[in-house]
Amino acid sequence: MNIALIGYGKMGRMIEQAALARGHAVGFKADIAGNEQGQLLTRENLAGIDVAIDFTIPEAVVRNVDKLSALGISMVVGTTGWWDHLPQVRAMVEARNTGLVYGSNFSIGVNLFFRLMEQAAAMMAGQPMYDPFIHEIHHNQKLDAPSGTALQLEKILGTRYGKRKISVASNRAGAVPGEHTVGFDSEADTLTFTHTARSRAGFAAGAVHAAEWIATHKGLHEFADTLTD
Repeated sequence: MNIALIGYGKMGRMIEQAALARGHAVGFKADIAGNEQGQLLTRENLAGIDVAIDFTIPEAVVRNVDKLSALGISMVVGTTGWWDHLPQVRAMVEARNTGLVYGSNFSIGVNLFFRLMEQAAAMMAGQPMYDPFIHEIHHNQKLDAPSGTALQLEKILGTRYGKRKISVASNRAGAVPGEHTVGFDSEADTLTFTHTARSRAGFAAGAVHAAEWIATHKGLHEFADTLTD
């Protein structure tokens, strides 16, 4: 494939390495500062691009989807914090017969963690003496808090706990790639389940996998869909 990278910071560079290692080409790169108002996302700049991968900022996602889908280019969106606009994005993608994969986290390990937490929540929700909680920590450059992954975990637990409040705590410090803990606490004991990312390499590999998948699919999909097809 010929891939466009929209957002060329640390993640963009790691995705480039992962894409090249898989035999793909990177035909276009734009950092956030150089792509103000999306003026670089033109038909001329993106000629020959098969899939675009977006790791930018929440405020830019809808604009980027609008411009890229209008050019018939499918996307992978690793940016979080924009999901209030999902209906609008879905309408654009479907009307223009393109594809888009989004997700709270593109690590395959995290998506397996989600499935494990579905099972844990199903077991623990029947034990009222345990209070559920979520804690996450990321590097100090991450913009959204709670993270999209923490919000997804909150959603997973919420399907079992209903209106019962689930405490979610976030920290931003140092260079932590990402750590998420789901816990169940009682007076007698505490159960905790933790996923720790050692680097961004897992996210980059997952983004390239999603790009390969969406190249042959249409419509709006969550990253988990790419692991079960």
